[in-house]
Amino acid sequence: MSKSIIFVLGFVLSGIFISAQTLDKQAPQGFDVEKKEIPHGKIDTINYESKTVGTQRKALVYTPPVFKKGNKYPVLYLLHGIGGDEKEWFKNGTPQIILDNLYAQGKLTPMIVVLPNGRAMKDDRATGNIMAKDKVKAFATFEKDLLNDLIPFIEKKYPVKKDRENRAIAGLSMGGGQTLNFGLGNIDKFAWVGGFSSAPNTKEPQKLLPNPAKAKELKLLWISCGDQDGLMPFSKRTSDYLTENKIPHIFYIEPGGHDFKVWKNDLFLFSQLLFKPIDQEEISNLLKSE
Repeated sequence: MSKSIIFVLGFVLSGIFISAQTLDKQAPQGFDVEKKEIPHGKIDTINYESKTVGTQRKALVYTPPVFKKGNKYPVLYLLHGIGGDEKEWFKNGTPQIILDNLYAQGKLTPMIVVLPNGRAMKDDRATGNIMAKDKVKAFATFEKDLLNDLIPFIEKKYPVKKDRENRAIAGLSMGGGQTLNFGLGNIDKFAWVGGFSSAPNTKEPQKLLPNPAKAKELKLLWISCGDQDGLMPFSKRTSDYLTENKIPHIFYIEPGGHDFKVWKNDLFLFSQLLFKPIDQEEISNLLKSE
């Protein structure tokens, strides 16, 4: 083996080691506080034509502080919960602040983040009975809207990389269930998948992954939940199934319940792992350590 190859391998492996060892298990104080002295990304509202729903739909798009139209970027699709819409993360999870702060520390691979409305129906507002059958069904319908309408729109309007290795999906609660359903059901479309406190809409493991070995193609499979969250069984049964089938993944049990304190921490950790070489086992062991 040539010295140059050895050097490159050493560099890559050291990067994996450093990323695992420097990842905080819990976001530090002030991680979600806006700092005026650092560069800031931009949040835009976009309207896209949804053939799936038969109407124009809205989404928010975050472009990073380092954004330049001449460059191409990977994309994270970040999904909300059953009581929210495309603004839920923005209002309650402040992803733009969390990510700006991480960029200022040099901890993120530059990426575009899309915050869609995961309730794919003509009246997609979170009003009235949010548990109504048609509204719950609309969260499943969003899979077609995402794949056939939103992703093509983003890839036409923004300078993004269009291969699966540069496409991630993550979400909280109902959006966490969507993430596991859509991400594991479309491994040819997504290489990075993160379910935060996934809700009962998550398919049973055998239906989620009838061919478990397929999940080995993922760059990252992240499952997390608060230790006081009543929805823990849905995350645990998925992780147990993956473990039984020897599928690499991270199962992070963190302090907290079913709320944005947990989900903001998830975004803080998950975003740092995206679109870079990582060792899931190394990171999993780190997160489990005392």
